[in-house]
Amino acid sequence: MIVEIVILAMIAAFLGLRLYSVLGRRAEHEEEPIQGRFDGNPGQAGAPRPVAQPRETADRQPLNPALRQRDLPATTPAVERGLREIVAADRSFDAFAFVDGARGAYRMILEAFWRGDKDELRQLCDDDVYQGFATAIDQRIAAGEVLDNRLIRIEEVSIVGASFDSPMARITIRFRSDIAGVTRNAEGQVVAGSLDDAVEAIDLWSFSRNVNSADPDWLLDETDEG
Repeated sequence: MIVEIVILAMIAAFLGLRLYSVLGRRAEHEEEPIQGRFDGNPGQAGAPRPVAQPRETADRQPLNPALRQRDLPATTPAVERGLREIVAADRSFDAFAFVDGARGAYRMILEAFWRGDKDELRQLCDDDVYQGFATAIDQRIAAGEVLDNRLIRIEEVSIVGASFDSPMARITIRFRSDIAGVTRNAEGQVVAGSLDDAVEAIDLWSFSRNVNSADPDWLLDETDEG
């Protein structure tokens, strides 16, 4: 009887050791930390692991971030693409400065045409546009007429077109202005218009420039009414 009790005790002890061995190892595995994206790198406690940038996102990065982030006047996507092509070809180009310059050119060209100043028009226009202005001036002089026009204000100057066809850059500007003017005959009598009432004028003017040229000036190469 005693021998049987001792044998049963030994069997129970053996089974207890086996059970402890299995459960103990399982508990040790359950306590191991699970690797995740917020695990620290060696030597950097609590630091997040770097996450690789998806290939698709990396491919979408602009080749020239500075060029892509260049501020441009508010306009349509098509015009913006044209402006960025011009910027890429001529790094000195500034769209905001161009708009300011176009505002000044608009006034200068109109006033030169009204007073019949061909020399100034020659400096501001390409051959075709200059010839059109010069012909109109000659016809006016032949008729003995004189323009007495005044640019009251420029209400709007906006870029509505832009393109680059190497080496020529071309930008179209929409001008909305108020103009008061009269036409006088050889005797000084008013034959058309009034200086008391300004009339709204909408003009579409295109300016062009060879970006490879050392001359920084843009020339008026087309005029149209808006």
